[in-house]
Amino acid sequence: MLSHEITSVVGKHKARKRVGRGRGSGLGKTAGRGSKGALSRSGAKRFSLYQGGQIPLFRHLPKRGFNNKNFATRFEIVNVSELERFDDGMQVGIEQLSQAGLVGGGASKVKILGDGELTKKLQVAAHRFSKSAEQKILDCGGTATKIATEAKPIKRKQKQHG
Repeated sequence: MLSHEITSVVGKHKARKRVGRGRGSGLGKTAGRGSKGALSRSGAKRFSLYQGGQIPLFRHLPKRGFNNKNFATRFEIVNVSELERFDDGMQVGIEQLSQAGLVGGGASKVKILGDGELTKKLQVAAHRFSKSAEQKILDCGGTATKIATEAKPIKRKQKQHG
């Protein structure tokens, strides 16, 4: 007998449980769910943080503090040493940095940090500069221009009098 002549392999697939198909099947009546309770009902879902009726930990602990995540201004960081790849006397803005793959896209805010050395005279435009980065760019005869950023309007909820 050859392997391609075998028509069926015993035990290849485990038969699925056929629940709720009468008492003789061993999984009739309540279909293995037990009697009563939330999980015995159809459509029951278990909440991932459910602790059996006990107050869940996230409700047990007080809400504390302020999180600045939604309001913080995030900057993409470029070091002075990474500006060395540009040609001498070139104007380097956000568009050139994104084309070189140093920042994500044209909408990102960029901060230039002073890590590394710079030997080329560049005209760099970014949203922020560290003091050391600005000094290194100016020492090479280049310019460091800050791009103005528009302030986010603060949305305050109006108090309703009534």
